[in-house]
Amino acid sequence: MTLQPQWLRQGYIDAPVPAHLDVAAEIRRMAAEKHAIILAHYYTRPEIQDIADFVGDSLALAQHAAATDARIIVMCGVHFMAETNKILCPDKLVLCPDLNATCSLAESCPADAFERFVAAHPDHKVISYVNTTAATKALTDVVVTSTNARRIVESFPKEQPLIFGPDSNLGGYINSVTGRNMPLWDGACHVHRRFSLAHIEALKAEHPEAKVLVHPECPAPIAAMADIVGSTAALLRYAVESPAQSFIVVTESGILHEMQRQAPSKTFLTVATQAEGDAPAASCNACEYMRLITIEKVYNTLRYEWPAVEVDADIAERALKPIERMLALSK
Repeated sequence: MTLQPQWLRQGYIDAPVPAHLDVAAEIRRMAAEKHAIILAHYYTRPEIQDIADFVGDSLALAQHAAATDARIIVMCGVHFMAETNKILCPDKLVLCPDLNATCSLAESCPADAFERFVAAHPDHKVISYVNTTAATKALTDVVVTSTNARRIVESFPKEQPLIFGPDSNLGGYINSVTGRNMPLWDGACHVHRRFSLAHIEALKAEHPEAKVLVHPECPAPIAAMADIVGSTAALLRYAVESPAQSFIVVTESGILHEMQRQAPSKTFLTVATQAEGDAPAASCNACEYMRLITIEKVYNTLRYEWPAVEVDADIAERALKPIERMLALSK
């Protein structure tokens, strides 16, 4: 198939999709034909989650990528996730339907600035959140996710000084539950930092029986309202297994699709955001970068096998070690 120049955009393909086509069915047909696996994060659009072979959080997606024998990995998520897949699977073709799907948290931690932060703490081991670029991971001793951050931090002796980046909210939460005093890089997720504490309090007053589910990327006053603080996967598991029937969900709204699928009789309430700068308040939080991944882009990226994600060989070699250490400590 020939990719026409007029269809190329900066980082994605804008080829027309036939109106009569069952796009989801055609994606599944092509995936089988091309020996491709489609991975999706919980924060992507519902129709993306529905066509995926596997839906999960960052840790589960990395584990799944490392174990697959597929020839092609289509990573429906943000760019750093595709980079992680390529580092773990250098011999596979890793496709990202839109290279513009970046991550505000990863962008808040440029590798050159983080390198200076690391150099200023020469006796410290370096812990980096998975929401970082490959170049930042290459400066790291071990990568963590919100699922395993506490366990990995506690795997170091108490006398071993640590630094943590880039999410200062997650790092602050880990400090609070481990008794550590890790210096923290001053980064944050633009979605999780904007949740309205006043709206959570109002929802709780209106629904006193509702359990409050909070992702640790949220600021400390928000986490203090929680019945459970946990990763996306942990919040999902709690919502499904808890006898409670209603929940105030304080994380990116894409997870509601899977929560409602697994627990259709339960009620999930979203939280408004605070206005930030000139930005208006919103009724719920959705990561606009995750929403860049559309079903049409997945169709085109699989059809034309572009755009592919590449990682500099030297950076990939150095970044692989802390990722593998994370996976080993997560077993």
